[in-house]
Amino acid sequence: MSFADAAKTWNQRYSREDFLFGEAPNAFLAASMAWLVPGQRALSIADGEGRNSVWLARQGLEVDAFDISTVAVDKASRFAARHGVPVRHVVADILQIEWPTACYDLIAAIFIQFAAPDERAFVFRGIVRALRPGGVLILQGYRPEQLAYRTGGPPLAENLYTEPLLREAFAELDIRHLASHDDVVREGAGHDGMSALIDLVAVKP
Repeated sequence: MSFADAAKTWNQRYSREDFLFGEAPNAFLAASMAWLVPGQRALSIADGEGRNSVWLARQGLEVDAFDISTVAVDKASRFAARHGVPVRHVVADILQIEWPTACYDLIAAIFIQFAAPDERAFVFRGIVRALRPGGVLILQGYRPEQLAYRTGGPPLAENLYTEPLLREAFAELDIRHLASHDDVVREGAGHDGMSALIDLVAVKP
């Protein structure tokens, strides 16, 4: 990972009274409602304090979520309880988990970019493996141009996404939407300001 001790780093970042990335779901995920069906089994990767997993559960999905930070997972569990929805929150390292085979109808991968290229390849292969046939990946990340904005994300160009990178990484999937754009992001103190974004929706055949 980009941090010598990722768990310690994220525990420190999430040890605050408010939510580092806000309580509202990621805007691109929320705009992807057409891909959601109540009863689907979903996974929210590196879910942090639960803003995305809880939102998915409120849409009627059966949601699993994980994060490396014990502090974040505790906050996410309490956030789900506050909203009265069941979410299976667990503490897990994205680089150590055993990805299941054909398990999920939907996977949300929102700003999961604190991984070097070789680590990212492992994660992306796991995502493809874990999707069921017909399963949907909803992903948003930062492009290299984000380094100039400095409004969130890792300070390493190699960790950021381009359209060719995502097309190659998810060549096994049917890419339904892939777009690069610059927009203002307001997600707590963690993501705040004009940002260089890239969005992906892809379906497993």
